[in-house]
Parts: sequence; C-alpha cells; structure tokens
Amino acid sequence: MAYAIIETGGKQMRVEPGRFYDVERLVGDADTAITIDKVLFVSNDGAITVGQPTVSGATVQGKILKQFRAKKVLVYKMQPKKKTRKKRGHRQEQTRLLIESITVGGQTISA
Repeated sequence: MAYAIIETGGKQMRVEPGRFYDVERLVGDADTAITIDKVLFVSNDGAITVGQPTVSGATVQGKILKQFRAKKVLVYKMQPKKKTRKKRGHRQEQTRLLIESITVGGQTISA
C-alpha cells in the first residue's frame, strides 16, 4: 500500500491515491488540478523515503472536487455574576481534494 504524508494548510495528513480528503481552502474551482510539493514522507510497498524536511523531487497530484464550508463551531464566553455573555459562530472554508497520484523521482504511484 502506497501513501504519503503531506503538509497543507498548516496541517500534516496522510494521503493515499484514489481517496478524497477535506483540507483547508485551496485556490481553484471544481475539476482544477492541484500539485502539492510539500511531501514529508513517502511509503511505497515497504520502500520508505523520509524528507529533511521535505522529500526532494516528490509531488502529490490531486483534483479539486468541490469548495464548501465546514460545520459551524460555536464559541460561547460567559463571565459569571457579571451578566456578560457572548455567543459567536465560525464556519471554516474547506476544499474536498481527490488524490490521483504520488510521484517520487519521476516514478508515479497511482491507485
């Protein structure tokens, strides 16, 4: 099983070809091709490549499926005995990304 660990949106995540992931918003419309260069780790059927900090020559190709907003997160602040209450909500912009292939040194790993 092949997978890679990438960094996008300030977060690290494990990705596999043929699966989709929800990441922080990436620029682009639906059906736009995306290439991610910040690949930290690649595993291909037992062959491991660790980056220092990134793997040189490794990229992850994907396609944007849709842009959407995540579930609302409620933030409630209250000071007891002061009659002070604040209720705020936040919805994060996200991108659904389909991983198509992982490339290491010119060799492509696909689903």
